[in-house]
Amino acid sequence: MSADPADRPGTLPTSQAASAGRTRTFGWHDPLAFLREVRGMSGLQMLRAIRDGELAPPPITEALDFALTEVEEGRVVFALTPAEYHYNPIGSVHGGVAATLLDSAMGCAVNTLLPAGVAYTTLELKVNYIRPLTIATGPVRAEGTVQHLGGKIAVAEGKLTGQDGKLYASATTTCLVMRP
Repeated sequence: MSADPADRPGTLPTSQAASAGRTRTFGWHDPLAFLREVRGMSGLQMLRAIRDGELAPPPITEALDFALTEVEEGRVVFALTPAEYHYNPIGSVHGGVAATLLDSAMGCAVNTLLPAGVAYTTLELKVNYIRPLTIATGPVRAEGTVQHLGGKIAVAEGKLTGQDGKLYASATTTCLVMRP
């Protein structure tokens, strides 16, 4: 196998990698206005409203181009199709993209179990990268499921899989539950 990342399947050809002039434009909605809109909603209600297009998605989903596709109590799924703008300098999707997908899925899974006025934040995130993501991978899904929800701490796990069922990364998180 060639040592040049551009020669590996699923990576960009050298001529494309060296070319200039690519652009990407995206927009987002005011996140502070969003917070006003969701006041009084449970985490499950808020996430279902985002999934159903009743609320604008958060800016991070627009920046990385991923979407909330499934929501139920204790479980959330986000979907993403790897693109050139996700690439790192070694010819694959940056690991931070996978980490962000998994962190989002696991944290939002915790959020589905929280009542209105209760928030969470990630305390710890552990990601195991199994295989690289490239544009040849095609669509992937990050599924987060809650393992434990206590008064102050929640624990969740996540899996990032391809359409073929292959595991690309797995993760665990510990979240702080912040009650008023």
